[in-house]
Amino acid sequence: MKNLIIVLLLFLGVQMMSANTPKESMKFYEINGVKIPVIYEESNLLPTSFVQLVFIGGGSIHDGDKEGLSRIASSLLNEGTKELGATKFSELLEQKAISISANSGLETLDIELNYLKEEQDNALKFLDDLLKSPNITDKALKKVRTKTTSNLLNKENDFDYIADIALKALLFKNTPLAQPALGSIQSIQNIKLTDVKKYLEQNLVLSRLVIVMGGDMNIDKTLASLKSILSRLRVGIKSQTHHYEANFKPQEKVVYKDTQQAYIYFGSPFKIHNLQTDIYKAKVMAFILGSSGFGSRLMEEIRVKRGLAYSAYMRIITNNIAGYTSGYLQTQLENQKESIELVKKVVDDFVQKGVSQAELDGAKDFLLGSEPLRNETLSQRLYTKFYNFYLGLGLDFDKKQLEQIKNLTLDELNVYIKSHTEIKDISFAIVTKKPKKESK
Repeated sequence: MKNLIIVLLLFLGVQMMSANTPKESMKFYEINGVKIPVIYEESNLLPTSFVQLVFIGGGSIHDGDKEGLSRIASSLLNEGTKELGATKFSELLEQKAISISANSGLETLDIELNYLKEEQDNALKFLDDLLKSPNITDKALKKVRTKTTSNLLNKENDFDYIADIALKALLFKNTPLAQPALGSIQSIQNIKLTDVKKYLEQNLVLSRLVIVMGGDMNIDKTLASLKSILSRLRVGIKSQTHHYEANFKPQEKVVYKDTQQAYIYFGSPFKIHNLQTDIYKAKVMAFILGSSGFGSRLMEEIRVKRGLAYSAYMRIITNNIAGYTSGYLQTQLENQKESIELVKKVVDDFVQKGVSQAELDGAKDFLLGSEPLRNETLSQRLYTKFYNFYLGLGLDFDKKQLEQIKNLTLDELNVYIKSHTEIKDISFAIVTKKPKKESK
């Protein structure tokens, strides 16, 4: 009997999935004369829904001389309303299994709302309350400052964080990308309530908004409900686009700490002229060089053959803001110099000689097989579509990219690799132990 029930449940699950093929698309929804992009997917497989308000321009690269401002502002949005405060607001949300969270990234500020289908009206009301009267008070700011300062103090012994920040400072000197998104203890203390209010007034505007939504909902009815909430936002102005070039001059920064290992972070510029035609080649290139774990050139040479590190990684970042490579490894102090020289040699050989057919075939097999799995869930699919939109690509560009990877030839890839000699201009940020002075 038990086995029969399991079979019936599996059958019903398959029937439900086939009968409820997700409806997905994009539209523009007008509020106060502004046509707002809406990326959505309806799916009633689960009685849950979410709405994400993404404000492009609200990220850390817009902090200016107020390092950490975007993080402080988004944290304050997580402190509930002025009337209820953080604790009471959270308790009311929890009672109805609703969550509202705000986060800031490199270029975006987003507010995400998750709820059960039956609680949509309540969820939207809570969102409305938050946007109307966020807890932007001296008391809340002091609390957020204290939490952030504590986090930064903990980071003083996070050697990976220190090396990563030092690398960004080398690669993107005198640009916003050189600034830590969390800010510094001093910069956090200098952020005033007026700074936060100005930041939110500038960024929580219709001209910067993209709505991402999905789940068990009626998209049109939900948008109509959102309209009355969002219509109170200012129209504002769109954020300017930014692009920063990584430093072409190889540099080295050493930070001495009481550590038993050397933390080596490294990176170099990467020129990409056309995302539509080049990004898939960069993806395959990075996979073979250092982003695929075991089997990558870096892992093979550094760990497998020489045992210099537990792991070694190198990826290629390609987006609107910057193109560059970023990698890391951790090794014993006595192996630090050898590891750095080996990274340089592996990258140099890679550019000079290219890859083999076997390496290309292995990369294709993995990427073509695993990429579809990364879009299994609703949130994964919608994030992919938003990211494609953000990059100025088609919403389903990831599917086109798989076809491009499938048809990529060895000659095409090697020509592409050999054209990117700039990745040999590697800068290193190293957290290590200060050597003892030799006695005379």
